[in-house]
Amino acid sequence: MEKYFTNSKSKVVDSDRVLYTASTFARSSLFHLQEIGSLKALKPHVSSRSNLQSYLFFIVEQGSGTLEYNGREYELTEGTCVFIDCRRKYSHHPDPDNLWTLSWCHFYGPTVSSIYSKYCERGGRPTFAPSDTKPFTDVLGELISLSKSSEHMRDMLINEKLSTLLRLIMAESWHPEDKALPVKKASVLEVKTYLDENYVSKISLDSLCSKFFISKHYLTHSFKEQFGMTITAYLLSVRITHAKQLLRFTNKSVEEIGYEVGIGAPHYFSRVFKEVEGVSPTVYREQW
Repeated sequence: MEKYFTNSKSKVVDSDRVLYTASTFARSSLFHLQEIGSLKALKPHVSSRSNLQSYLFFIVEQGSGTLEYNGREYELTEGTCVFIDCRRKYSHHPDPDNLWTLSWCHFYGPTVSSIYSKYCERGGRPTFAPSDTKPFTDVLGELISLSKSSEHMRDMLINEKLSTLLRLIMAESWHPEDKALPVKKASVLEVKTYLDENYVSKISLDSLCSKFFISKHYLTHSFKEQFGMTITAYLLSVRITHAKQLLRFTNKSVEEIGYEVGIGAPHYFSRVFKEVEGVSPTVYREQW
């Protein structure tokens, strides 16, 4: 449970919160709300939690304060967002001279833990300050409206809005400067563009490293962190996508298409295509 510590027994926050009970289906299969609301601090206090199967997102709408999480302190100012795993002990408190107003939600889902791990792996921090907070506040507003509604598809709609929130959060996660690797984000983006434009060519990791003056270690790790797959997997996906376009919208033979997209001979192209799509190129063409 949440605990407020203060030297007075009088009210410490003015809070508007919804305790939400998701359906059994939503709890087992969807992103779902646990609590959502807003609060205005009325006096200095400390809010503390631990061992809670939940993830917390909140945004400081006014004022300032401090978050303690994972043994570190983070200064929070107007516009700062927080995204943390509540299984770990944390506490936060407003600045006594600049009491804050927060909007927040606790949520969970069967895949949130892996998403949070990916967020941290990409360099995501417990706190961040987006250039535009409106998309975040809009989603929280939509979530609180849904939580109070009688919409029969409410859990599905909440799942959709929480997916949007997680997408917004993940977009703020790329911080290569926090890692020991050299910071060459632009070069990795250039590699992706090169693959998109030259997928027909024979491309190797060595040739990419030589062309863009990047080490293998940096390129392989940074590419996967930014785009969620290895260079080999990405190049194959580009080639297969173009192959599907040619199979559907041209009369070119399977042999021609295999060579045209950079995969090669018909037997090899057919085997690789089936591994990815589950059917041979010929069957794929017939299905469409």
